[in-house]
Amino acid sequence: MPFRGVGRSAVRGICRPVFAAHPLPDRATWESAVRELWDAAEYREERYAATDLTGHRSYRPYQDVTALPLYEHMIVTGAWWDHVDEIAAHRVGPLLRASPRQARPLLLRWSVADDIWRRRTAIIAQLGSAGDTDVGLLGDCIVANLEHPDFFVRKAIGWALRQYARTDPDWVRAFVAAHGERMSALSRREATRQL
Repeated sequence: MPFRGVGRSAVRGICRPVFAAHPLPDRATWESAVRELWDAAEYREERYAATDLTGHRSYRPYQDVTALPLYEHMIVTGAWWDHVDEIAAHRVGPLLRASPRQARPLLLRWSVADDIWRRRTAIIAQLGSAGDTDVGLLGDCIVANLEHPDFFVRKAIGWALRQYARTDPDWVRAFVAAHGERMSALSRREATRQL
């Protein structure tokens, strides 16, 4: 998308007081506003604003599994790392931690989807989970993608493993030892960079 050159943090700073000054009355209006900002966007910054609206503190009560279809729409139609990574780590990941029984099956489906951005989301959704990481899910999502040829999927594998190595480096070492031959050089290098 065209880009006006306004960075993420600057957009966030612009949006915060606007969102606070113009509260939305209910969940339906919030979701409609997010979709309108997102779908009608002509510039990348407008999509940043839509993402920021999803995470604004006034709408925390709407952060539950019923928001997942909205986030899936944003992931698929955003189809680029700067949109997908924010939604994966800061929207989908917290929903997974709050409602694992409902979110886990969805992420498993996304991990084998035709769409690479769903796959990337399934792999990196737990970046901020630290000790609350569902290592079974993390492992399953990565194993499903070990031989995927796409750069963004391979990079996600390495990033997810490198991030989790901060919490449990032995698990990551064992995972790489068990699956390293099937991993791309990029995934392996990223996963072990800080071990």
